Amino acid sequence: MGAEWDAVVIGAGAAGLVAAAHAAERGRRVLLLEKGRKPGVKILMSGGTRCNITHDCDARGIIEAFGPNGKFLHSALAALGPREVVALFEAEGVATKVEDTGKVFPVSDRAVDVLDALLTRLRRSGAALATSEAVTGIAAQPEGGFRIVTATRTLTAEKVLITTGGKSYPGCGTTGDGYGFAAAFGHTVTATRPALVPLTVQPAWVAELRGITLPDVTLKVTENGKVLTSRRGSTLFAHFGLTGPAPLDVSRSVSGHASPASLVLEVDLLPAEPEAHFDEYLRAESLASGKKQLAGVLAEKLPRRVCDQLLALCGMPAERKAAALSKPDRQALVASVKRLRIPLRGTLGFEKAEVTAGGVSLGEVDSRTMQSKRQPGLYLAGEVLDLDGWIGGYNFQSAWSTGWLAGRNL
Repeated sequence: MGAEWDAVVIGAGAAGLVAAAHAAERGRRVLLLEKGRKPGVKILMSGGTRCNITHDCDARGIIEAFGPNGKFLHSALAALGPREVVALFEAEGVATKVEDTGKVFPVSDRAVDVLDALLTRLRRSGAALATSEAVTGIAAQPEGGFRIVTATRTLTAEKVLITTGGKSYPGCGTTGDGYGFAAAFGHTVTATRPALVPLTVQPAWVAELRGITLPDVTLKVTENGKVLTSRRGSTLFAHFGLTGPAPLDVSRSVSGHASPASLVLEVDLLPAEPEAHFDEYLRAESLASGKKQLAGVLAEKLPRRVCDQLLALCGMPAERKAAALSKPDRQALVASVKRLRIPLRGTLGFEKAEVTAGGVSLGEVDSRTMQSKRQPGLYLAGEVLDLDGWIGGYNFQSAWSTGWLAGRNL
Protein backbone atom coordinates (compact mmCIF):
# COMPACT_ATOMS: atom_id res chain seq x y z
CA MET A 1 0.00 0.00 0.00
CA GLY A 2 1.40 3.43 -0.98
CA ALA A 3 1.83 6.38 1.34
CA GLU A 4 -1.18 8.59 2.08
CA TRP A 5 0.75 11.68 1.05
CA ASP A 6 3.43 12.32 -1.52
CA ALA A 7 4.91 14.94 0.80
CA VAL A 8 4.33 16.19 4.33
CA VAL A 9 5.73 19.63 5.17
CA ILE A 10 6.25 20.36 8.87
CA GLY A 11 5.93 24.02 9.83
CA ALA A 12 3.72 26.61 8.09
CA GLY A 13 6.11 29.57 8.18
CA ALA A 14 7.67 31.38 5.23
CA ALA A 15 9.61 28.39 3.84
CA GLY A 16 6.86 25.84 4.51
CA LEU A 17 4.07 27.85 2.89
CA VAL A 18 6.06 28.42 -0.30
CA ALA A 19 7.30 24.81 -0.44
CA ALA A 20 3.89 23.22 0.09
CA ALA A 21 2.21 25.39 -2.55
CA HIS A 22 4.99 24.82 -5.10
CA ALA A 23 5.00 21.05 -4.58
CA ALA A 24 1.20 20.86 -4.86
CA GLU A 25 1.30 22.95 -8.05
CA ARG A 26 3.45 20.17 -9.50
CA GLY A 27 0.61 17.72 -8.90
CA ARG A 28 1.94 16.28 -5.63
CA ARG A 29 -0.42 15.32 -2.79
CA VAL A 30 0.84 17.63 -0.05
CA LEU A 31 -0.08 18.07 3.61
CA LEU A 32 1.26 21.11 5.51
CA LEU A 33 1.28 20.61 9.29
CA GLU A 34 1.43 23.54 11.73
CA LYS A 35 1.49 23.11 15.51
CA GLY A 36 0.14 26.61 16.14
CA ARG A 37 -3.46 27.69 15.75
CA LYS A 38 -2.57 29.87 12.76
CA PRO A 39 0.01 29.65 9.96
CA GLY A 40 2.63 32.33 9.35
CA VAL A 41 2.52 34.05 12.75
CA LYS A 42 6.13 35.24 12.49
CA ILE A 43 5.40 36.74 9.05
CA LEU A 44 2.73 38.89 10.70
CA MET A 45 5.13 40.10 13.40
CA SER A 46 8.07 40.83 11.12
CA GLY A 47 9.27 44.26 10.11
CA GLY A 48 7.13 45.91 12.76
CA THR A 49 4.05 44.15 11.25
CA ARG A 50 5.01 45.45 7.78
CA CYS A 51 6.95 42.35 6.59
CA ASN A 52 10.22 43.16 4.82
CA ILE A 53 9.84 40.47 2.13
CA THR A 54 13.28 40.77 0.50
CA HIS A 55 16.14 43.15 -0.31
CA ASP A 56 16.51 45.12 -3.52
CA CYS A 57 19.72 43.50 -4.78
CA ASP A 58 20.90 40.60 -6.93
CA ALA A 59 21.69 37.07 -5.79
CA ARG A 60 25.28 38.12 -5.01
CA GLY A 61 24.03 40.73 -2.56
CA ILE A 62 21.89 38.15 -0.76
CA ILE A 63 24.77 35.66 -0.58
CA GLU A 64 27.11 38.31 0.87
CA ALA A 65 24.65 39.02 3.70
CA PHE A 66 25.05 35.46 5.00
CA GLY A 67 28.85 35.50 5.24
CA PRO A 68 30.77 32.26 4.56
CA ASN A 69 27.57 30.16 4.65
CA GLY A 70 25.97 32.29 1.92
CA LYS A 71 27.41 30.20 -0.91
CA PHE A 72 24.97 27.43 0.08
CA LEU A 73 22.19 29.62 -1.39
CA HIS A 74 23.46 29.73 -5.00
CA SER A 75 21.03 27.11 -6.36
CA ALA A 76 18.10 28.29 -4.26
CA LEU A 77 18.54 31.87 -5.46
CA ALA A 78 18.90 30.70 -9.06
CA ALA A 79 15.50 29.00 -8.63
CA LEU A 80 13.84 31.97 -6.90
CA GLY A 81 15.81 35.22 -6.54
CA PRO A 82 14.74 38.60 -5.14
CA ARG A 83 13.15 39.71 -8.45
CA GLU A 84 11.13 36.49 -8.63
CA VAL A 85 9.95 36.91 -5.04
CA VAL A 86 8.65 40.39 -5.84
CA ALA A 87 6.95 39.02 -8.98
CA LEU A 88 5.40 36.17 -6.96
CA PHE A 89 3.76 38.58 -4.52
CA GLU A 90 2.79 41.11 -7.20
CA ALA A 91 1.05 38.27 -9.09
CA GLU A 92 -1.09 37.73 -5.98
CA GLY A 93 -2.02 41.41 -5.86
CA VAL A 94 0.56 42.59 -3.33
CA ALA A 95 2.14 45.74 -4.77
CA THR A 96 5.65 46.34 -3.40
CA LYS A 97 7.95 49.32 -2.81
CA VAL A 98 11.67 49.73 -2.22
CA GLU A 99 12.68 51.97 0.69
CA ASP A 100 15.92 54.01 0.84
CA THR A 101 17.59 51.23 2.85
CA GLY A 102 16.97 48.74 0.02
CA LYS A 103 14.29 46.94 2.02
CA VAL A 104 11.29 45.74 -0.01
CA PHE A 105 7.88 46.10 1.68
CA PRO A 106 4.27 45.78 0.57
CA VAL A 107 2.97 49.22 -0.47
CA SER A 108 0.19 48.74 2.08
CA ASP A 109 2.75 48.31 4.91
CA ARG A 110 0.62 45.36 6.03
CA ALA A 111 2.28 42.00 6.75
CA VAL A 112 -1.19 40.44 6.71
CA ASP A 113 -1.34 41.10 2.94
CA VAL A 114 1.84 39.05 2.49
CA LEU A 115 0.44 36.14 4.50
CA ASP A 116 -2.94 36.33 2.75
CA ALA A 117 -1.17 36.08 -0.63
CA LEU A 118 0.71 32.96 0.48
CA LEU A 119 -2.46 31.35 1.86
CA THR A 120 -4.38 32.18 -1.33
CA ARG A 121 -1.71 30.48 -3.39
CA LEU A 122 -1.63 27.52 -0.99
CA ARG A 123 -5.41 27.02 -1.31
CA ARG A 124 -5.26 27.32 -5.09
CA SER A 125 -2.46 24.74 -5.24
CA GLY A 126 -4.64 22.09 -3.62
CA ALA A 127 -2.28 21.45 -0.71
CA ALA A 128 -3.98 20.53 2.57
CA LEU A 129 -3.26 22.57 5.70
CA ALA A 130 -3.73 21.23 9.22
CA THR A 131 -3.21 23.63 12.14
CA SER A 132 -3.00 22.94 15.89
CA GLU A 133 -1.29 19.67 15.02
CA ALA A 134 2.17 19.25 16.50
CA VAL A 135 4.49 16.57 15.13
CA THR A 136 5.99 14.43 17.89
CA GLY A 137 8.14 12.12 15.78
CA ILE A 138 9.30 11.20 12.27
CA ALA A 139 10.66 7.77 11.36
CA ALA A 140 11.91 6.26 8.10
CA GLN A 141 10.04 3.09 7.15
CA PRO A 142 11.85 -0.11 6.07
CA GLU A 143 9.80 -0.27 2.86
CA GLY A 144 10.59 3.39 2.05
CA GLY A 145 8.91 6.66 2.91
CA PHE A 146 8.19 7.99 6.38
CA ARG A 147 5.83 7.62 9.31
CA ILE A 148 4.91 10.94 10.91
CA VAL A 149 3.35 10.88 14.36
CA THR A 150 1.33 13.88 15.54
CA ALA A 151 -0.62 14.52 18.72
CA THR A 152 -3.76 13.14 17.06
CA ARG A 153 -2.79 10.65 14.33
CA THR A 154 -0.10 8.74 12.45
CA LEU A 155 0.53 9.61 8.80
CA THR A 156 2.62 8.12 6.02
CA ALA A 157 4.43 10.10 3.33
CA GLU A 158 6.87 9.41 0.54
CA LYS A 159 8.87 12.55 1.41
CA VAL A 160 9.12 14.90 4.39
CA LEU A 161 10.25 18.54 4.52
CA ILE A 162 11.23 20.14 7.83
CA THR A 163 10.54 23.89 7.87
CA THR A 164 10.03 24.37 11.60
CA GLY A 165 12.13 27.54 11.91
CA GLY A 166 14.64 28.26 14.66
CA LYS A 167 14.27 29.33 18.28
CA SER A 168 13.74 33.07 17.82
CA TYR A 169 10.45 34.62 18.99
CA PRO A 170 9.38 31.43 20.84
CA GLY A 171 6.01 33.11 21.40
CA CYS A 172 5.31 32.32 17.71
CA GLY A 173 5.80 28.62 18.40
CA THR A 174 9.36 28.45 17.03
CA THR A 175 10.91 26.43 19.84
CA GLY A 176 13.54 24.47 17.91
CA ASP A 177 11.56 21.24 17.34
CA GLY A 178 13.16 20.73 13.93
CA TYR A 179 16.66 20.36 15.37
CA GLY A 180 15.57 17.24 17.28
CA PHE A 181 13.87 15.76 14.18
CA ALA A 182 17.03 16.36 12.10
CA ALA A 183 19.36 15.02 14.80
CA ALA A 184 17.33 11.80 14.96
CA PHE A 185 18.36 11.18 11.33
CA GLY A 186 22.03 11.72 12.16
CA HIS A 187 22.28 15.42 11.34
CA THR A 188 24.77 17.66 13.12
CA VAL A 189 23.15 20.73 14.64
CA THR A 190 25.55 23.66 14.96
CA ALA A 191 25.09 25.37 18.33
CA THR A 192 22.18 27.80 18.11
CA ARG A 193 22.27 31.36 19.42
CA PRO A 194 20.18 34.50 19.03
CA ALA A 195 20.91 36.72 16.01
CA LEU A 196 19.47 40.08 14.97
CA VAL A 197 18.86 40.75 18.66
CA PRO A 198 19.22 43.99 20.68
CA LEU A 199 22.42 44.48 22.70
CA THR A 200 22.55 45.04 26.46
CA VAL A 201 25.33 47.21 27.89
CA GLN A 202 27.07 47.81 31.21
CA PRO A 203 27.19 51.64 31.57
CA ALA A 204 24.09 53.23 33.09
CA TRP A 205 24.52 56.43 31.05
CA VAL A 206 23.33 54.70 27.85
CA ALA A 207 19.79 54.48 29.29
CA GLU A 208 19.84 58.28 29.77
CA LEU A 209 19.84 58.63 25.97
CA ARG A 210 16.89 56.26 25.38
CA GLY A 211 14.69 57.26 22.47
CA ILE A 212 17.51 58.92 20.50
CA THR A 213 18.19 57.49 17.04
CA LEU A 214 21.47 58.14 15.25
CA PRO A 215 20.89 57.41 11.54
CA ASP A 216 24.53 56.71 10.65
CA VAL A 217 27.09 55.20 13.02
CA THR A 218 29.74 52.50 12.74
CA LEU A 219 29.78 49.82 15.43
CA LYS A 220 32.70 47.47 16.08
CA VAL A 221 32.52 44.58 18.52
CA THR A 222 36.02 44.26 19.99
CA GLU A 223 37.80 41.80 22.27
CA ASN A 224 41.14 42.93 23.75
CA GLY A 225 41.39 45.46 20.92
CA LYS A 226 40.72 42.90 18.17
CA VAL A 227 37.68 43.64 15.96
CA LEU A 228 35.29 40.65 15.80
CA THR A 229 32.72 42.29 13.53
CA SER A 230 31.59 45.73 12.38
CA ARG A 231 28.56 47.28 10.71
CA ARG A 232 27.50 50.78 9.71
CA GLY A 233 23.89 51.90 9.95
CA SER A 234 21.16 53.32 12.15
CA THR A 235 21.28 52.86 15.94
CA LEU A 236 18.67 53.53 18.63
CA PHE A 237 19.48 54.07 22.30
CA ALA A 238 17.17 52.12 24.64
CA HIS A 239 16.75 51.63 28.39
CA PHE A 240 18.60 48.28 28.18
CA GLY A 241 21.27 49.28 25.65
CA LEU A 242 21.24 49.57 21.86
CA THR A 243 18.92 48.38 19.12
CA GLY A 244 18.24 49.23 15.47
CA PRO A 245 19.85 47.83 12.29
CA ALA A 246 23.56 48.23 13.15
CA PRO A 247 23.38 46.72 16.68
CA LEU A 248 21.19 43.86 15.43
CA ASP A 249 23.60 43.09 12.60
CA VAL A 250 26.61 42.75 14.96
CA SER A 251 24.69 40.88 17.67
CA ARG A 252 25.50 37.32 16.54
CA SER A 253 29.15 37.75 17.55
CA VAL A 254 28.00 38.86 21.02
CA SER A 255 25.40 36.12 21.59
CA GLY A 256 27.85 33.50 20.32
CA HIS A 257 30.65 34.60 22.66
CA ALA A 258 31.53 32.58 25.77
CA SER A 259 31.77 35.71 27.94
CA PRO A 260 29.99 38.64 26.26
CA ALA A 261 30.71 40.91 29.25
CA SER A 262 34.39 40.87 28.21
CA LEU A 263 33.50 42.55 24.88
CA VAL A 264 33.52 46.26 24.14
CA LEU A 265 31.44 48.05 21.54
CA GLU A 266 33.48 50.76 19.82
CA VAL A 267 31.22 53.40 18.27
CA ASP A 268 32.08 55.96 15.61
CA LEU A 269 29.31 58.54 15.98
CA LEU A 270 30.38 60.41 12.81
CA PRO A 271 31.62 57.77 10.33
CA ALA A 272 31.27 60.11 7.35
CA GLU A 273 33.73 62.59 8.89
CA PRO A 274 37.45 61.70 9.02
CA GLU A 275 38.97 62.08 12.48
CA ALA A 276 41.42 64.77 11.35
CA HIS A 277 38.54 66.85 9.90
CA PHE A 278 36.54 66.62 13.12
CA ASP A 279 39.62 67.54 15.18
CA GLU A 280 40.20 70.59 12.95
CA TYR A 281 36.50 71.55 13.23
CA LEU A 282 36.74 71.62 17.04
CA ARG A 283 40.02 73.54 16.95
CA ALA A 284 38.66 76.18 14.53
CA GLU A 285 35.34 76.54 16.39
CA SER A 286 37.05 76.99 19.76
CA LEU A 287 38.93 79.93 18.22
CA ALA A 288 36.06 81.43 16.20
CA SER A 289 33.06 80.73 18.46
CA GLY A 290 34.67 80.96 21.86
CA LYS A 291 31.58 82.41 23.53
CA LYS A 292 29.41 79.48 22.45
CA GLN A 293 28.97 76.54 24.75
CA LEU A 294 31.07 73.59 23.68
CA ALA A 295 27.92 71.42 23.70
CA GLY A 296 26.41 73.82 21.17
CA VAL A 297 29.44 73.44 18.89
CA LEU A 298 29.12 69.64 19.10
CA ALA A 299 25.36 69.90 18.54
CA GLU A 300 26.05 71.08 14.97
CA LYS A 301 26.99 67.43 14.36
CA LEU A 302 25.06 65.36 16.92
CA PRO A 303 21.85 65.53 19.02
CA ARG A 304 22.24 67.86 22.02
CA ARG A 305 21.53 65.15 24.62
CA VAL A 306 24.31 63.03 23.13
CA CYS A 307 26.68 66.03 23.22
CA ASP A 308 25.94 66.70 26.91
CA GLN A 309 26.61 63.05 27.69
CA LEU A 310 29.91 63.03 25.77
CA LEU A 311 31.10 66.09 27.71
CA ALA A 312 30.19 64.36 30.98
CA LEU A 313 32.14 61.26 29.91
CA CYS A 314 35.14 63.51 29.22
CA GLY A 315 34.78 65.10 32.68
CA MET A 316 33.67 68.49 31.34
CA PRO A 317 30.64 70.48 32.57
CA ALA A 318 27.69 70.79 30.17
CA GLU A 319 27.95 74.60 30.21
CA ARG A 320 31.66 74.61 29.32
CA LYS A 321 32.48 77.33 26.79
CA ALA A 322 34.23 76.48 23.52
CA ALA A 323 36.98 79.05 24.14
CA ALA A 324 40.45 77.91 25.15
CA LEU A 325 39.80 74.24 24.44
CA SER A 326 43.12 72.64 25.32
CA LYS A 327 44.66 70.06 23.03
CA PRO A 328 44.22 67.19 25.57
CA ASP A 329 40.54 68.13 26.07
CA ARG A 330 40.04 68.34 22.33
CA GLN A 331 41.66 64.95 21.81
CA ALA A 332 39.47 63.43 24.53
CA LEU A 333 36.36 64.77 22.78
CA VAL A 334 37.52 63.53 19.39
CA ALA A 335 38.12 60.07 20.87
CA SER A 336 34.69 60.04 22.53
CA VAL A 337 32.99 60.87 19.20
CA LYS A 338 35.09 58.69 16.89
CA ARG A 339 35.97 55.79 19.24
CA LEU A 340 33.33 55.79 21.98
CA ARG A 341 33.82 52.62 24.07
CA ILE A 342 30.75 50.94 25.56
CA PRO A 343 31.38 47.75 27.58
CA LEU A 344 28.77 45.15 26.65
CA ARG A 345 26.69 42.91 28.89
CA GLY A 346 25.10 40.61 26.30
CA THR A 347 21.83 40.47 24.32
CA LEU A 348 18.11 40.25 25.01
CA GLY A 349 18.20 36.57 23.97
CA PHE A 350 15.89 34.41 21.85
CA GLU A 351 12.80 36.16 23.25
CA LYS A 352 13.68 39.28 21.24
CA ALA A 353 15.81 37.76 18.46
CA GLU A 354 14.54 38.06 14.89
CA VAL A 355 16.47 35.00 13.69
CA THR A 356 18.51 32.07 14.96
CA ALA A 357 22.20 31.61 14.18
CA GLY A 358 23.34 28.02 13.98
CA GLY A 359 21.16 25.05 13.01
CA VAL A 360 21.38 21.99 10.78
CA SER A 361 24.88 21.79 9.31
CA LEU A 362 24.88 22.87 5.65
CA GLY A 363 27.46 20.28 4.64
CA GLU A 364 24.85 17.59 5.31
CA VAL A 365 22.21 19.07 2.98
CA ASP A 366 22.35 19.01 -0.84
CA SER A 367 22.18 22.70 -1.77
CA ARG A 368 20.91 21.80 -5.28
CA THR A 369 17.75 20.09 -3.96
CA MET A 370 17.54 20.75 -0.18
CA GLN A 371 17.54 16.97 0.36
CA SER A 372 19.31 15.52 3.38
CA LYS A 373 22.59 13.74 2.66
CA ARG A 374 21.90 11.63 5.75
CA GLN A 375 18.39 10.39 4.87
CA PRO A 376 16.98 10.08 1.31
CA GLY A 377 13.52 11.61 1.02
CA LEU A 378 14.08 14.01 3.94
CA TYR A 379 14.35 17.72 3.05
CA LEU A 380 15.19 20.81 5.10
CA ALA A 381 14.57 24.50 4.34
CA GLY A 382 14.34 27.89 5.99
CA GLU A 383 15.67 28.93 9.36
CA VAL A 384 16.18 25.36 10.66
CA LEU A 385 19.35 25.43 8.52
CA ASP A 386 22.59 27.05 9.70
CA LEU A 387 21.86 30.29 7.82
CA ASP A 388 21.39 33.77 9.26
CA GLY A 389 21.85 37.02 7.39
CA TRP A 390 21.81 40.76 8.02
CA ILE A 391 18.67 42.67 8.78
CA GLY A 392 16.85 43.93 5.67
CA GLY A 393 14.77 41.10 4.16
CA TYR A 394 17.72 38.75 3.59
CA ASN A 395 16.44 36.06 5.96
CA PHE A 396 12.99 36.01 4.36
CA GLN A 397 14.63 35.71 0.95
CA SER A 398 16.57 32.68 2.20
CA ALA A 399 13.33 31.12 3.47
CA TRP A 400 11.39 31.76 0.23
CA SER A 401 14.27 30.48 -1.93
CA THR A 402 15.13 27.33 0.02
CA GLY A 403 11.42 26.55 0.45
CA TRP A 404 10.79 26.98 -3.27
CA LEU A 405 13.71 24.76 -4.23
CA ALA A 406 12.61 22.06 -1.76
CA GLY A 407 9.05 22.28 -3.12
CA ARG A 408 10.40 21.70 -6.64
CA ASN A 409 11.99 18.44 -5.47
CA LEU A 410 9.38 17.01 -3.08
